[in-house]
Amino acid sequence: MEKRKTPVAKRPVVRILIIWFIQTVALIIMALLMDSVEVTDLRTAIVVTAVIGLLNALLWPILSYIIVPFAVLTLGIAALILNGFIVWIAGLIVPGFDLVNFWSAFWLALGMSAINIILSTLFTIDDDNSWSRNQVKRRMKRMEHPEPTDVPGVFFLEIDGLSLPVLNKALNEGFMPTLKRWIDEGTHVLTGWETDTSSQTSASQAGILHGDNSNIPAFRWYDKESGEIVASSNTKVLPTLEKVHSDGNGLLSDNGASRGNLLSGDAPYVMNTASTLLDRTRFHASEFQAYFANPYNVSRTFLLFFWDVILEIRQFRHARKNNVQPILDKHHRGGAYPLIRAVMTVLMRELNIYTLLGDMFAGRPSAYATFVGYDEIAHHSGVLDPGAFDILHKLDQQFARLESAIKDAPRPYHLVILSDHGQTGGATFLQRYGKTLEEFVQELMTAEYRVETPLDSSESYGTINAFLTDTITNETSGATKVVGRVFKGKTVDGEVMLGPEGHEIREEIREGIDLKEEEEEKPAIYALASGNLGLISFTEWQERMTMEQINEAFPAVLPGLAQHEGVGFVMVRSEEHGPVVIGANGMYFLTDDRIEGHNPLEGFGANAPDHLRRTDSFPNCPDILVNSFYDPEKNEGSAFEELIGFHGGMGGMQTQPFILHPAELKAKGELVGAASIYHLCKSWLNELHGSDI
Repeated sequence: MEKRKTPVAKRPVVRILIIWFIQTVALIIMALLMDSVEVTDLRTAIVVTAVIGLLNALLWPILSYIIVPFAVLTLGIAALILNGFIVWIAGLIVPGFDLVNFWSAFWLALGMSAINIILSTLFTIDDDNSWSRNQVKRRMKRMEHPEPTDVPGVFFLEIDGLSLPVLNKALNEGFMPTLKRWIDEGTHVLTGWETDTSSQTSASQAGILHGDNSNIPAFRWYDKESGEIVASSNTKVLPTLEKVHSDGNGLLSDNGASRGNLLSGDAPYVMNTASTLLDRTRFHASEFQAYFANPYNVSRTFLLFFWDVILEIRQFRHARKNNVQPILDKHHRGGAYPLIRAVMTVLMRELNIYTLLGDMFAGRPSAYATFVGYDEIAHHSGVLDPGAFDILHKLDQQFARLESAIKDAPRPYHLVILSDHGQTGGATFLQRYGKTLEEFVQELMTAEYRVETPLDSSESYGTINAFLTDTITNETSGATKVVGRVFKGKTVDGEVMLGPEGHEIREEIREGIDLKEEEEEKPAIYALASGNLGLISFTEWQERMTMEQINEAFPAVLPGLAQHEGVGFVMVRSEEHGPVVIGANGMYFLTDDRIEGHNPLEGFGANAPDHLRRTDSFPNCPDILVNSFYDPEKNEGSAFEELIGFHGGMGGMQTQPFILHPAELKAKGELVGAASIYHLCKSWLNELHGSDI
């Protein structure tokens, strides 16, 4: 076989010279743009870039040890300041290079990084060699001492919220050329699968990572036994949730790694995994700290972050100007949302890729990572929004980076791309009918009862809180403790809790509020929303209410819900007939598959009865399960939350995720339910690594 030639841009010496040239050009451009920076001639510019490079090589290893915790907890701002400090030192050393003050150096360093990124892209001099192959590879070799092997590892890369139909559209329209190439070359096969009743991350990841998602009826639900609201974003609940569903043989139990997930799959190596934040028995990845200590990484991430904020503002203005419908208002896409979006689409993606590269060079046999960017944008902008497809394109580039890095790993790797659920689009229940599900249920109740929907943080806040908690809890340096005080007022029992739910809890603790007496005087009825799935629970009844009891106590409720045009069906348990699905013009008796009138499950899939029978068997099944309508012609439904791209129940693309797997790893039979993906993926690992794992 002919030896493959190293591309010119990849040869170390040539690459260094090209980067030096790019940095020099960047310095000259910034000097022309900034009155506070003076570079006398080309020779000076060449010397300055050389000195900056030398100072970075000499000082960063020392200073970054001090700055790392601050860099992490300030999302890199501290490292950017340090980068400006190094440029300022260069101004003191090199004659003919003058800076008015420190901030001139700071903005010069940031501007040079921006130009460097642009020119490096044009010259196709990506940062794989310097960033991943050199830095991360050396780090992992020093820490892990991986032994080379021919046994393949498997990385499972989850694109949160991406449905099979939307993926096909992205492939056909050129947004994901890497994945398209895999399919066209026959190395990978695209297979669809079907979610359970609850098409959302906690139920799906419990099934995929642990093989069991029983008794998780939604993203949030009311537990009658404990009398508490259980939310999948609550990192105090998730460890117990994982313990209940894990038998110790999770998908990643074979020395695998969990990156950015809700649940761990029993992985011993974790990073930003919500269920393991306080579990000191596992190794919490420190690679992301090294990531923030690198000046190039920090500048690159900061610029990408800032650019994404600008993109969101521009895209929202464009959507309003062109009267794009449906659209969320400024309350949901203004304020801090552009910053939250950038955390989800840029920061979490970059950290995942960086730690996955570390896992690859450490030779870990398996890893599972969740990429949340598409899900975040689709929720707020729509499942087919151009911004959502732009995120898919950028994610495809990162998958190409992982693919390229495999040749330098101590073992071969298979890349499996999958999703945990899809999203269905449509205007919200409130937008369509002028009232929330909570308000509508309140209208149907008798006067002495009130309906409540407790505040709850979104999935976005959950991800950010997990990241901050993981950083503060599992880094013991004095610097981290100092910076951690910044979040002291936002912390409850060691957990950072940003968002509305955290604010409410902190206020109750601060004021010593006890709502138990009020609840006893005036029992609450909870109406909880999980996408287009509504869960209505009556707290005065200790056991699940039957259809007969509901009709006697609240005669307007079931008819009112079933007849509402925004509701597709409701499910209750009849004392006489067992689980019953009620629609506007008919009933489906699930026990014996008997239908009276029009089938209320028409359009929700052939497996809908089986899914609902299973949900009905859950101890946590609500008294009334409400699913919004689904219009197959318009391919839209209606969320009970303020999300125009939604998931959580049944109807449309939300129930149609996918798995893109190597052709040599076969997928046989129909894949229904998240647990089926666990059994499939676990069988692959058993096949590759031995059945004893």
